[in-house]
Amino acid sequence: MNVNIRRLYPGDDALVMRIAPDVFDEPVRPDRLAAYLAAPGHFMVVALADGLVVGQCAAVIHRHPDKVSELYIDEVGVSPAFQRQGIARKMLDAMFEIGRQNGCEEAWVGTEPDNGPARALYEARQEPHEEAEAFVMYVYKL
Repeated sequence: MNVNIRRLYPGDDALVMRIAPDVFDEPVRPDRLAAYLAAPGHFMVVALADGLVVGQCAAVIHRHPDKVSELYIDEVGVSPAFQRQGIARKMLDAMFEIGRQNGCEEAWVGTEPDNGPARALYEARQEPHEEAEAFVMYVYKL
């Protein structure tokens, strides 16, 4: 099966209504998707197989007054039936290119310590002298 990687733009909402299982954490709401795609500095690429979304990668540009702009890879998801086919790697490549086109000099992504497949994907992208940074995250309800 041929899988195409495509960047989404405002108005592409209809492309994300046929979704394979477990691509997103929760059901996609059209109003949230439209707001996401319309927000400056927010990007999404999807993997499409015969019109079915089988993967997604979402990212946001973080601009700082004191350091380089960076692309934060917020989500990467591939339906289990389509994993281990290089789809996540291709989506990351596409997202890194978007980051470069938008002036980012760095990209970063995080995952849970026990998420072996995600860690293998991200570690395969690292230079030999690089290693994952220790990270602590706090979540607050607003």
